[in-house]
Amino acid sequence: MKALISTATKKTERVFLVGVELKSRNAWEIRESLDELTELAATAGADVIGDGTQKMEAPMAATFIGSGKAQEFARHCVSNEVDTVIFDDELTPAQSRNLEQVFNCKILDRTSLILDIFAQRARTKEGKLQIELAQLQHLLPRLTRFWGHLSRQKGGIGMRGDGETQLETDRRRVQDRIARIARELEVVRRQRSTQRHGRQRNLWPLASIVGYTNAGKSTLLNAVTGADVLAENKLFATLDPTTRRLRLPTNQNVLLTDTVGFIRKLPHNLVEAFKATLEEVVQADLLIHVVDGSSPQAEEQIAAVNAVLDEIGAAGKPTMMVFNKIDKLVNGERNFIQSVPNAVAISAKTGEGIPELMAELGKQLKPIREFIELSVPHENAAVIARLHAVGQVMERDYEGEQARFKVRIPPHLHEEFAPFIVQALQTV
Repeated sequence: MKALISTATKKTERVFLVGVELKSRNAWEIRESLDELTELAATAGADVIGDGTQKMEAPMAATFIGSGKAQEFARHCVSNEVDTVIFDDELTPAQSRNLEQVFNCKILDRTSLILDIFAQRARTKEGKLQIELAQLQHLLPRLTRFWGHLSRQKGGIGMRGDGETQLETDRRRVQDRIARIARELEVVRRQRSTQRHGRQRNLWPLASIVGYTNAGKSTLLNAVTGADVLAENKLFATLDPTTRRLRLPTNQNVLLTDTVGFIRKLPHNLVEAFKATLEEVVQADLLIHVVDGSSPQAEEQIAAVNAVLDEIGAAGKPTMMVFNKIDKLVNGERNFIQSVPNAVAISAKTGEGIPELMAELGKQLKPIREFIELSVPHENAAVIARLHAVGQVMERDYEGEQARFKVRIPPHLHEEFAPFIVQALQTV
């Protein structure tokens, strides 16, 4: 049994958005969040016809917003032929049921919408499993509303209602499916761990690209590694992680992984379901935090990403801040970027700042390397070529009978060059 909640049908759905301005939140925060919800709805294939907000001390237990405001919004939706109402916050199962009766149309919350987008975007078997797990966990407490019409047909002592029987049956099926997916994802985790150990045998550092959705992570990966990861101006354009080898100017190999984008109010079930994928972030030697430098909400997006990193246990990792899309800025708008220590400003689209990015990566991912002096006969051209391919040659001298080099090499290559080592040098 699959819990696929679809909001993109053949007929473009007309949707109305609802937000609540609580005392603890500012009006501009609500506006930004609703604007983002508009983008999410458009990504899911909907046509947003408008939105509404209500100032409240706290959400109502029954209908989230006040009953009077709900009736007002319902009349507006009827007159504008709205198919779906989407709330900017997570609704309880009871609130969803009550709101459906008021609006007489489909009610979704932010979590359901994000899950639907992820379901549309997932391409690999692993990605689809993770999405299905999150959807089923979200659906399980909401099963009651799907069979309420049957539960009223029969009842009484010794006569259990069809709805109750069907509900229990479906609940068992959902729980069984959740358990099955969890076992399959555990296999995925073990496979990823094996792959990770295989990569570590090469002693190559791992850098994970993280950031807010649509910050340009995939575009950056494509620009520096020549990968062909899908890069679109859409939220959550790519979900499945991609790892590519990157050769730095220091002749150092680095494994660069593109990960799923983060967002404000990212559903907890989704974070839990994507633990197998997000382990790449937790295990990384360096996080490359890509920020849309042209976004007015850059600081809020940085905070949202840091919150998710904290949730998955990756807070405090060495992080390199990369501000992307600077081609959209004029000089006066770069002051915020310049105030961030050790930040790199780039345009993954035009290539501006990429050399500086590569140089900074080389500095921050500099592993413990042996600094040695070698003497190689000129006829051993293959050894000299290999030295340039895997080491960072600091000095070279081709005069005399043998070529002499001062070079940094990874420790695991010591035996390969041992016959030509003259001395170990002081590391500087």
